[in-house]
Amino acid sequence: MEQGTNSGVTEFELHGLSGPRELQLFYFAFFVLFYLSIVLGNLLIVLTIISDPVLHTPMYFLLSNLSLIDMCLSTFATPKMIADLLMEHKSISFEGCMAQIFFLHVFAGGEMMLLVAMSYDRYVAICRPLHYAAIMSVQKCTGLVVGSWVIGVLHSVSQLVFTVNLPFCGPNKVDSFFCDLPLVVRLACTDTYVLQILMLADSGLMAMSSFVLLLISYSAILVTVRRRSSAGMAKARGTLTAHVTVVILFFGPCIFIYGWPFGNFPADKVLSIFYTVFTPLLNPLIYALRNKEVISAMRKLRKKNISSWKL
Repeated sequence: MEQGTNSGVTEFELHGLSGPRELQLFYFAFFVLFYLSIVLGNLLIVLTIISDPVLHTPMYFLLSNLSLIDMCLSTFATPKMIADLLMEHKSISFEGCMAQIFFLHVFAGGEMMLLVAMSYDRYVAICRPLHYAAIMSVQKCTGLVVGSWVIGVLHSVSQLVFTVNLPFCGPNKVDSFFCDLPLVVRLACTDTYVLQILMLADSGLMAMSSFVLLLISYSAILVTVRRRSSAGMAKARGTLTAHVTVVILFFGPCIFIYGWPFGNFPADKVLSIFYTVFTPLLNPLIYALRNKEVISAMRKLRKKNISSWKL
């Protein structure tokens, strides 16, 4: 980081959500509400799964980790964005900018792998039910979760190692509400063609390959259920349609932004909000709050808390 700070730029200005004062206050209220909903909703799911032994299964173990990583993904930049909406000068230090890039790719990369792990769990449960207990053991589930975090960290380090030593000597305005890697690299005072290829090979390939694996997995599940019963097909189609919707909303912006990392598209700002703010709120709604077992466990948890308060 020393080279970056010694090359003339010690901070970056964030111009993502600028506008009149009234609009800034509207953004502030809107994103405060959204962020609280994300944190409280995902935290409720984690506590519900931990508290109910019925939910101590591989599927809900992976789901609780998805809620955890969603809280992290929404926290790496959203609180600062909310605070910046009340300030005239929206800036972030060079070190803070590099930290945002690092955590974004850790959490986003980890979530991609975790979604693939969850689709694999559903594939085994539906397509190979007799072998499910043997395949999805405690050790296997733990390995999938740990592997997701490790891949996220390695993916992030591979991106950041080429970025921290870039010379930043001129403009420092980032047209986003956080330090997004393509936008920051674009400000470097050097030829970034090689870095563009590396970013395309890393982030773009990772997002696209994970997305394809998810579609293949869900397609195999639907084919298997269709062969068994029309009633089961209708139920599975409704569930998987909701899952695929969340997957598209998360992977679509990532593929668009990092598949063409140095294209200057006005939609990039909106797409960044989708996978860092909106998707972490959609996940609990789609994966948990439409699930009868989770809702039943939440009711038990509420009754238990009410009883303890009365005592």
